[in-house]
Amino acid sequence: MEQKLRRDRCMGDNLRRLRMEQELSQEKLCAELQRRGCDIGRTTYAKYESGELNIRVSVLLELRKLYGCSYDEFFAGLS
Repeated sequence: MEQKLRRDRCMGDNLRRLRMEQELSQEKLCAELQRRGCDIGRTTYAKYESGELNIRVSVLLELRKLYGCSYDEFFAGLS
């Protein structure tokens, strides 16, 4: 039986918090990610924040560099 990955809203909340701390809109963030080689649109990123999609590791790697934070920041509050 195939199991689907459980989507966790806490990750989305953390993504939103980190973006807001940098005072970036989703559009500006996605433009910067695209400049760094991550082909991601605002609609897809919005789904990461809302918990509708699981974030790709390549995007997470670039976000960590962009925000200058530890990976713990992305997973804060997850049990």
